[in-house]
Amino acid sequence: MKYFSIKSVTPHIVAVVIFLLITYTYFSPLLEGKRLRQSDMMNYYGVSKEAYDYKEKTGEIALWTNSIFGGMPMYLINSGAKSNVIIKIHWLFTLGGAKPAGMVFLYLLGFYIALLAFGINPWLSIAGAIAYGFSSYFFIILEPGHITKAIALGYMPAIVGGVYLAYNKKLLLGSIITGMFLALQLLVNHMQITYYTLIIIFFLGLFEFGRAFLDKKLIPFFKATALLFVIAVLAMGSNLTNLWLTYEYGKYSMRSKSELTSNNENKTTGLDKDYATAWSYGQSETLTLLIPNAKGGASGGELSTNSETYKYFNEKLGSVQAKQIVKQMPLYWGDQPFTSGPVYAGAAVIFLFVFGMFLMKGHLKWWLLTITIISILLAWGKNFMVLTDFFLDYVPGYNKFRTVSMILIIAEFALPLFAVLTLNNILKEGIERKKLIKYLKWSLGIAGGLILILIVMPGAFFDFSSASDAQYAQAGYPMNELKTDRESLLRMDSLRSLVFILLMATVVYFSGIKKLKAGVAILITGVLFITDMWSINKRYVNNDMFVSKTEVKTPFRPSQADLEILKDTTPDYRVLNVAVNTFNDASTSYFHKSIGGYHGAKMKRYQELIDKHISKNNMQVLNMLNMKYVIVTTKEQGPVARQNPFALGNAWFVKSYKLVANADSELNALTDFNAAQEAIVDKRFESMLKIFNPNFDSIATIKLTKYSPNALCYQSECNNEQLAVFSEIYYDKGWNAFIDEKAAPYFRANYVLRAMIIPKGKHKIEFQFEPRGYRIGEKVSMASSILLLLLFAGTVFIEIRNRLKNSDNHNKVSS
Repeated sequence: MKYFSIKSVTPHIVAVVIFLLITYTYFSPLLEGKRLRQSDMMNYYGVSKEAYDYKEKTGEIALWTNSIFGGMPMYLINSGAKSNVIIKIHWLFTLGGAKPAGMVFLYLLGFYIALLAFGINPWLSIAGAIAYGFSSYFFIILEPGHITKAIALGYMPAIVGGVYLAYNKKLLLGSIITGMFLALQLLVNHMQITYYTLIIIFFLGLFEFGRAFLDKKLIPFFKATALLFVIAVLAMGSNLTNLWLTYEYGKYSMRSKSELTSNNENKTTGLDKDYATAWSYGQSETLTLLIPNAKGGASGGELSTNSETYKYFNEKLGSVQAKQIVKQMPLYWGDQPFTSGPVYAGAAVIFLFVFGMFLMKGHLKWWLLTITIISILLAWGKNFMVLTDFFLDYVPGYNKFRTVSMILIIAEFALPLFAVLTLNNILKEGIERKKLIKYLKWSLGIAGGLILILIVMPGAFFDFSSASDAQYAQAGYPMNELKTDRESLLRMDSLRSLVFILLMATVVYFSGIKKLKAGVAILITGVLFITDMWSINKRYVNNDMFVSKTEVKTPFRPSQADLEILKDTTPDYRVLNVAVNTFNDASTSYFHKSIGGYHGAKMKRYQELIDKHISKNNMQVLNMLNMKYVIVTTKEQGPVARQNPFALGNAWFVKSYKLVANADSELNALTDFNAAQEAIVDKRFESMLKIFNPNFDSIATIKLTKYSPNALCYQSECNNEQLAVFSEIYYDKGWNAFIDEKAAPYFRANYVLRAMIIPKGKHKIEFQFEPRGYRIGEKVSMASSILLLLLFAGTVFIEIRNRLKNSDNHNKVSS
């Protein structure tokens, strides 16, 4: 775009219209008022119910919730930050938060902006945006409702594009684009995707430095780096509330280093290695980037009536039952515990990427190849522990994140970007026929040859078995027939990918010899991209998954057990629901204050309490957690509520305390103690107990008089000083204690709870959740976001003014 005019902005307007049409055509049930039923969104509604009700009633934001894992910061579930003015732009980019349409539109728009930054023709950028936006993984995560991850993936390409632009003659514009989109990405607080974005940028910076060094242009490089750093700080400042509170909590979460000394070989300064690498991509599973059903697709996939498994069940049970059974078959035979679908980047995209390796020159090729290889190797996780161990042990921040296979999003960014860069070069420069034919032979030999081998003799490389097949066989699945069908799925998708490769090769050939006009080549490429990816994505996200708006608005319905418990109007007690997957369940949190819950970053100490005591039904621990009710399953009545008469209530006085040396002894001491009589206290809190002289008052009382998520109020009465234990999770980065409205010290007891020395007499005791990071962060966030927005507006104004000047100069020369 040389000149600013209506003609110059037309492609961008057309791009937005096309993206909207594609998005709403794919999700056409949205136009009928239906909604996608997303399991993670249901869980979000479950764990957020207390905070939502509190805001509806009082207008205040709940920064803490007691509905999940005994209590944890609510801002880890739903950010309480409200001062970042950039949220208005976020609302616009995501189509007003429309789910899942806003996410797909953002995928397309974000990559389109990135391609423009890399100097790609706007029309080709539209086709390239489809290649990125329709990557299978990006759609698969929409089905369960990984919304923040999807939004972060939408902003990621624009951030990288801005960095590239800043290093390549558009310093101010590139920097402000980077800052704005980084601020938007940080707004949704998906730190894992932001971390992977930084990996992409880190390697881009390395290759840009190498180029600057060779070209003896280090001063412009460091100038751009400095400005990008300043803008990044401003973007972080815009989200300081989230960043501060998340960082602060990180030291207490299960993603931090444990104080326990057992199982050290499995521990890191973050997540345990086995937990972090549980979802590791298999080495041969990498084939799914090229062949979607290389490993069978989803764990629960559907087979046709032509399948061998269907024929088996048809003969045994009849067609009606057989058709129902084959709708959910264990087709996946990869290395992960289970999967919702493969990471497929598109056969045409892979072919262009391979072709570009022979055709293209320069640092961008090596940057994109490097990050693609690194992401694949790291996605292998426990299947390639040499590299995984190094990153978990030595690379800062890497061990804070689980599901290592997610890092394949880097490859899903790099593959279509280089594919589009390659095609752009072909359309602009053409290729000498001799080189063209040679490169096509090599590319077809690599991509097409691999596929041909898998079509002809897949059994020579795979046995189509999975680690779970023994269980399936015991359950009555015909394993020989199932393996035959898995092999057939690989063959059919291999043939499918080969067709797209040959079609893309044809476009490359005729474009290279200038027998195909650029516009036609772009149109055909766009059609190939969307035809390829659309049909694969429909396997995993389709119209059948949409339900009425009413069903989505009511994610959980109370069981008879829930209704029975809800008759209890006591202000604060907890429920243990063993009729569900207790520690991966949000339904209980929707109705009650749950000992279980659903969250990927629960407190480290609480997780250790689960592993050591709660999962083993230690009643003393459950009593101290004020488990008033337990829900169990019976054959006759289903879920039934049973009351625990020994629950200790909201707070109680103990006769004595026991000092222990460290976390190991503190956790172990809970194995054999009387929670009603004794408190277990770590020696590090000994100074708070030095002036305490135990003299138990048997008639002393302490009771909860007022409850809200952010504040608790108790009334105590005792004849002499007492040691009180509160059935509330200890978290000193926000919870402040007061006695008669004067600040008072408190400490941790029983590994996860709070304790306090209560003076004699009648007293009002309060706990208020007042995180310092929230108070200061909100002020900095507002100032930084306003400044960033003003800089963005000013930069856009300067850019438009410069283009208008160029247009005027052009008109004068023409006249």
